[in-house]
Amino acid sequence: MIENKKKPNPIDIHVGSRIRLRRTMLGMSQEKLGESLGITFQQIQKYEKGTNRVGASRLQNISSILNVPVAFFFEDAPGDHADTQVGFAEASSSNYVVDFLSSSEGLQLNRAFVKIGDPKVRRKLVDLVKALAAEAEIE
Repeated sequence: MIENKKKPNPIDIHVGSRIRLRRTMLGMSQEKLGESLGITFQQIQKYEKGTNRVGASRLQNISSILNVPVAFFFEDAPGDHADTQVGFAEASSSNYVVDFLSSSEGLQLNRAFVKIGDPKVRRKLVDLVKALAAEAEIE
């Protein structure tokens, strides 16, 4: 039982990872978010790891600062079976997107990609990445 109290709840971990995702997408530091909330960056770290649970009013403030609805933090949450699909459908198809955007490389790639103004250049870049991925599968 004591061991259970030390382990963060999967929902708290998920909400924290979504806070981190949105914060990094905006290029905001933990310190800046903490200042906006009147708390330390260490508290933000604890929220993002799921070590500390985010209260309802604090989550509302975070959603306002990060400019997303509160529901954003619960999308694809563990145990959320509202949109369970049957058959060969990908299990939680947006999980890989969240994982990708949570990585440093994914974030850098995304930021650079959206700065490309010409749709033809973006399309060629997508084609290039697909070709490189197909080549990597052959090896």
